[in-house]
Formats: sequence, structure tokens, C-alpha cells
Amino acid sequence: MTAEKIFTRDFVLVFLSQFAFSCGFSVLMPSLPIYLARSGSNEQEIGILIGALSIASLGLRPPVGKALQRIPERTFMISGAFLSALTPLAYLLVSPFWPFLIARVLQGVGFAFYSTACSTLIVNISPEARRGQSLGYFFLSFNIPLALAPAFGMFLINHYGFTYLFLNSTALYFCSLVLIVPLSKKKIDAPKEPSSHSETLINLKTLLPYSQSFFVGIFWGTVTTFFPLFALGHGVTNPGIFFTTLAVMLILGRTLGGRILDVYRRESVILPCLVVYIVSMAILAFSTTLPLFILVAIIWGAGHSLVYPALFAYAVDRAGPSRGLVLGVFTAVGDLGSGLGPAVMGIVLRFTSYPVMFLCLAFIGVLNISCFYFVARRGKASGEQTHSQ
Repeated sequence: MTAEKIFTRDFVLVFLSQFAFSCGFSVLMPSLPIYLARSGSNEQEIGILIGALSIASLGLRPPVGKALQRIPERTFMISGAFLSALTPLAYLLVSPFWPFLIARVLQGVGFAFYSTACSTLIVNISPEARRGQSLGYFFLSFNIPLALAPAFGMFLINHYGFTYLFLNSTALYFCSLVLIVPLSKKKIDAPKEPSSHSETLINLKTLLPYSQSFFVGIFWGTVTTFFPLFALGHGVTNPGIFFTTLAVMLILGRTLGGRILDVYRRESVILPCLVVYIVSMAILAFSTTLPLFILVAIIWGAGHSLVYPALFAYAVDRAGPSRGLVLGVFTAVGDLGSGLGPAVMGIVLRFTSYPVMFLCLAFIGVLNISCFYFVARRGKASGEQTHSQ
């Protein structure tokens, strides 16, 4: 029997749209904290302003996920891409703190609309038997821009200034919008009756993917916010090299190891990857040169390349008929981690130092693995007991 096709017309269009959207987002990743610092913001304010996007999208994702049971994903993707395209223009007109914060909140709304709908759509059009592999390929639409856009963003501000940077970001978001328009239109049949599984969003089955999404968000939000400033302080003129290396590892891991996600149990893939988070942060705490920064990116990228698609598939496996709603919560708690991480660690950084902050992340990783192991074993034992009965 021939395996179901992954690369359908809609898959390619969604991939390219997400690719352009990710470029528009990633081009600002190392440069926006620098822009804020040069505008007079301190570390605590930078952490709040960068994390505001994730916090803003947090409350919207579950309602958007629920609405996707009645409204086509394409509609939310168009709205989200359009709103996201406007916000870099707003950055040119507003100043930190409060006006800039409002612009970040609006971008968070657009981000929630687009990313929740896009993730749900890609799950719905992926073959069930090849879901992990399909998600691994799809997440390359995040990783390839991460390899190119941050370094390009630093090039723009070093040679042309921040105005060109924000205009390029807006243009990329509009490219994403154009690619959504040709997507197949479909009608959504509302579920006839709610399932008890979908209504109980917080239970033993969903707790693991939710908690790990939160944990990954803390790491991602904190490092992407503060590493550029940390690297500049050690004489690295283009922190985008770190993100490029990270992205190359993500691309290699997801292209070469994508099939692993459908061969081994999700827990067997996730646990070793979580260990990698601890190791990478411990090394980063004592790193002061570009070669060591690149080493951290290689180690962290190797783990992150598989852990996020594995967690995503893990959540889908437990979503039942209400995938949009569960994925909305899954991505929402990830946003919560991405927002709280830089906000809290910005306070830690203000009273301590970068090495202490990175060691705090490593310690959080140790606590996280302990919780993961406990809950995973308990869930496995419960499943075996139910099976024996």
C-alpha cells in the first residue's frame, strides 16, 4: 500500500506562507532588543516589551482554537498576517515604553490568529500515519528563516538602519498574506456534540505536552531576547551567527531525523532532548567567545530539532476530535513561557549577571525533567493497569 502523500498543494502553500511569516518575525529577533536598548530601555523593560507579544497571544489562542471548529483556518491566517504586517510600521512611529507596548500587543493578536490557524490546518491536512514526519518537515518553515533572517536583520541595521529593517519585515508579512489567498476553501461542519475528552483540557494526558510547551517557551523566549545583548557585550558584532547555527542544526535534525518521530514512542524522543537543554545552558553560562557560542547553538539545536515536533504530535495524539482547541492551549502555554521567561529573567539579570541567569535556566531544566519523568511514568503505569484490566 502506497504511503499517503505529504507534499500536497495546500501543504506547499501553507509551508511557503509560514516561511515568509517566519522571515518577517525572525528578521527582528536579534535586532529588536538592540533597537530598544539604543532607545534607552533597560534590561527589565526590554524583557517586558519582547515578552508582551507572547503574553498578548496567550489569551487568544484557546478561543481561536475553539473557533476553528466553525471558521476555516484560512480566514484567521489572512487576518493574522495582515495585522502582523502593520506592526513593524508602527515600530517606526512609536517610542518605548507604553506606545511600543501597545504595538507589541497588537502584533501578539496577529501572531495568535495566524499561528494557531496555521498549525491546526497543517495537522488536518497531514496523513495520520506520517504525522510526526509531516510536522518535522513543516517546522522547517520556521527553521530555515531562523538560519537566514536574524543575520540579515543585523546586516540591515549595520548598513542601512532600523527603518529598512522594519520595512523589510512588513514586506515579508505581506508576502505571507499573498500566499494564503490561493489555499483551498472549505466548509467547516460544527461538531454535533462535544466530547468529554475535549472539554477536559487539563488532565493527565494533556498535562505533559502542555507543561513541556511552557518549558520550551521559557528557554526560547529568554535566550532569543537576551543572547544578542550578551554576545555584543563579549565583542560579537553579529549575534545572528548564533541563530544561523541553531537553525542549521534544526534543519538537519528535522530532515534527517523526522522519521524517528513516527518510529519511537514520543517520551523516548522527548526525554533525551530535554537533557540537552540543561547541558547547553550550563555551557552558555561560562561562554565568552564566538566558538563557544556556536557550540551551544549546535548542542541546543540538536535537542530542539526533535523535541518541539515530538511535543506537538504528542498533543495531537491526545486531542481527540477537538484538535484546534487543544493545539490552541498547547501553543498558548508556550506563549506564556515565552512571555514570562524574558520578563522574569530580566529581573534576575538586573540584580545578578548573565551567567547566573543562564544557570537559573539550567536549574529550571533539571526541575522540568524530574516532573516529566514522574508524570510520564505515572501515565504509563496507569495505561498498563487499564490495559491489564
